[in-house]
Amino acid sequence: MALAKQFLKTKPVCKVSFELTPDEVQGTAVSILGDFNDWKASETLLKKQKNGNFKTTLEFPVGQEIQFRYLVDGQNWLNDQSADKFVESGVSNDQNSVVVL
Repeated sequence: MALAKQFLKTKPVCKVSFELTPDEVQGTAVSILGDFNDWKASETLLKKQKNGNFKTTLEFPVGQEIQFRYLVDGQNWLNDQSADKFVESGVSNDQNSVVVL
């Protein structure tokens, strides 16, 4: 798992890249859900790369903490082990990944 941040110098925005390897996913489709897209699975899909990794890059305003999780094949939830921190989901006993901007 990889999570990379790129803070823009020209505006208060951070580009965050989310990437998973095929070994981590063990599936054919990956969505990223979070408070930024109202936890809707169809909103933000990770694109499969030529090397087999799944990746997407999103822009967020600086100064926020974004909660998210990955959903593989519409069934299996994954956290990003490279997240800045983890918090209780409030919906189940699971935790959400958090990226701090």
